[in-house]
Amino acid sequence: MAAWLLHFADEAEPAKRLADSLNLTAAQVVSHRFPDDELRLTLPFATETSIPDTLVLYRSLDRPNDKLVELLLIARHAQQLGIKTLILVAPYLAYMRQDIAFNPGEIVSQTIIGNFLGELFSAVITVDPHLHRISHLQQAIPIEHAIALSGAERLADLIAEKTANPILMGPDAESLQWVESAAQAHGFDYAVCTKVRSGDTQVQIQLPDRDVRGRAVVLMDDVASSGRTLAGAATLLLEAGATSVDVAVTHALFAGDALVVIREAGVGEVWSTDCIAHPSNAIAMAPMLAEVLRPLLVS
Repeated sequence: MAAWLLHFADEAEPAKRLADSLNLTAAQVVSHRFPDDELRLTLPFATETSIPDTLVLYRSLDRPNDKLVELLLIARHAQQLGIKTLILVAPYLAYMRQDIAFNPGEIVSQTIIGNFLGELFSAVITVDPHLHRISHLQQAIPIEHAIALSGAERLADLIAEKTANPILMGPDAESLQWVESAAQAHGFDYAVCTKVRSGDTQVQIQLPDRDVRGRAVVLMDDVASSGRTLAGAATLLLEAGATSVDVAVTHALFAGDALVVIREAGVGEVWSTDCIAHPSNAIAMAPMLAEVLRPLLVS
């Protein structure tokens, strides 16, 4: 049989958009959680004649711990069924930030999870992985088809539609690559703030030497998690005379009260891609994902 795309119920919409872009059969993995939190997964292959040659698994790895077990169970079962090609589309890729041991005894998760995925899948496709000290995803996932896309230009297109002559602002130095790429796509002004982090939710922000008085500012980053960095930057920008501050991110994690914190800081619009399902989703990544996935599919 031709390729199938599997997804879970909570990601049905973006998964189906991708399947439709490639004319793939989309089917849902049925998941049951036992009282002790073990998982029972059921794949939609009733007989041997219904087993596809190529299986695409769509699973974004936000809140990743249970999902990594799902990947292990599905991939090993697929291999037992004789499925020849197994591809993971993980628009958000977890455990990439810990790329060195910052303190004695810390486990470096990036290469461990990268090797885990590389052993299970023949290809891994993701969007804006949180890579700092490496330049290519293959350095974390040691397979030929470890593919990293970016949502920056798609977000830049949306910003151009929604905001007149904005300044793009990165909340910290790490955001420069996304802000610069988006700015160049439309000739926007851009700059980045300086951040000092003293804990998961404790940050200090310093604005760059850039006059924002009377300007619309869009804060842009790869991921919004606690929201404190974006909130701190927004507060300072409004105090410095910005007429508005909006937020555009690839990955809308928004853990806990993050979105409330951002709104209370004076942020207006919040836009994100659909890499993580969230009410702020404004950009579908299916066209970009389909473009790189299509050559990997085996007829």
